[in-house]
This record gives sequence, C-alpha cells and structure tokens, in this order.
Amino acid sequence: MSIHINLNGTISDNAYISVLDHGFLFGDSVYEVVSTIQGRPVFLAEHMRRLRRSAAALNLGIPYSDEKFAEEIGRTLNSANNSESYIRMIVTRGVGELDLDPTSCTSPNVIIMVKEAVVYPQENYDKGIHLALVSVKRNLKESLNPGLKTGNYLNNVLAKMEANRTGAADALMLNASGYLTECTTSNIFFVKDGRIFTPSLDCGILEGITREKILWLARENGFLVEEGEWPPEALEQAEEAFITGTVKKVMPVTWLNGRPIGDGKPGPTTKKLMRLYDDYLKRILQ
Repeated sequence: MSIHINLNGTISDNAYISVLDHGFLFGDSVYEVVSTIQGRPVFLAEHMRRLRRSAAALNLGIPYSDEKFAEEIGRTLNSANNSESYIRMIVTRGVGELDLDPTSCTSPNVIIMVKEAVVYPQENYDKGIHLALVSVKRNLKESLNPGLKTGNYLNNVLAKMEANRTGAADALMLNASGYLTECTTSNIFFVKDGRIFTPSLDCGILEGITREKILWLARENGFLVEEGEWPPEALEQAEEAFITGTVKKVMPVTWLNGRPIGDGKPGPTTKKLMRLYDDYLKRILQ
C-alpha cells in the first residue's frame, strides 16, 4: 500500500526518524487520525484541538500552527492523489539522550502520513460485528490518561490481541472499577428501552470526536441519552449496540462474547443514527 509521508515538511514515500527519537524509545508522542470526504479533511479543527490538548498534557511543544498543519496536510494529500484518504498526524518528542528525561529533546518531529482511505466491509454495517469483553483493563486516568491520544498504545494492543484469539472484530475494555470504557480505537454505545447509553468521560475514555457528534445528533433528534458508569451486564442486556470512530463512523455491534445483543441484528436506533450521521457529513461538506 502506497503511503506518502511528510516529515518536517519534506514529502516522500520512504521517510525515517532516528532511533534516539523519544517517540520511538518511549512512546513519547501524540497523534490524531483524520478522514477525508470528497477529498477534504473532516473535522480537522476538532482534531487539532485534541492534538494540542494531548500535547499540552505532555508538555510537548508543537512547532506548527493550525494553518501550517492544514497547509502541509493539503500538500501531502495533493502528492498522494487518492480518491479518499486516511491521514495520520504525529508529533514526537524528538531526538534526545538515551534516558527517560525529555529535557535533552529540543526539536520535535512532525509527521503527516497519507494513504488510501480505510474501507471496512459493508457486511460490518449490514450485519454488525462481534466484540469480545477482554481481561485487559483500560489504563487508569491517574497513570496514563486514556483521554490523551499518545503514541503509547500497548494497553490497546494487548486488548486487541486477546480479542483476536477469540475471533472477535475488536476488544471492549473495563476500567479498574469494573465499568465499561471503550474499544481499542472506538467508543461504545448501547440502547435499552428507547434510551441510548454510553460510558462517561469519568470512566477513563478518549473523548471521541465522532462520539461527540453522535451525542449531539441523538439529542437533537429527540433521543434520551445518558452518560454514566455501566457494568458489563448492562450491555449484555441491551437491545442494540454500536461503536463510533473517525474511520468506522457508526458501526453496529450485534454479538458480544459469542452471544447476540438483542436479536443479533442492527437495531432501528442504530440504523437511524447511521443515516443521521451520513446526512450530517453530507450537509457540512456542501
């Protein structure tokens, strides 16, 4: 698969960083993923705000302005010339001494990667996917806050590996208190008695941009929505479930740990939110 890489303003298909970059050594970096529709990055301003929040929490300086990021993303998209693209923006701590102390790193690296858009099988949306509730717990907010989108994703990698062993499409994690949090790269919602439920930010989750849009769309269209702490039994007893993410958009979940959720098919609320979100994307791009 062809990937166009913009490393500190130089575009190529084969870029390299030093093995002494603390992003490589310690996962000391932040990133965002953006999708295009009609060739245009969607919700770029929201992704930039979250990138800067993550960087500020790590005391990591970002050398580009938002305007410079948009310019370099545009240059990289033009170079790739895809019909639709997947964009990953990364800011690493940069090269430093071979120790944990970041004060020796004086020049952050800015990387923009562009490849053809990721397209999930239509079957995932028509029939839904299978999740596994895994034993790997989500990081504590007080240790490595899941609300920060950093380059340290080992927690999620371990969860995904456990899900793979069960044949599930993705993993769903609990926090240390035993409440639902999120999947490895997406937020989780479920439906019961006409209400939509989703874990609150206090549970230790990433504040997903698609999650935010779905919460707004649901409330604007008269759905009752509750954010809170939910045990896994609440999901097991749900009538519908779905996940949200930048690339996945709104994807139905119809099986959990080998058992159907509801009747094992995408439900009416899920289908309506899928339509509402697609319509919303079309409107904002007009």
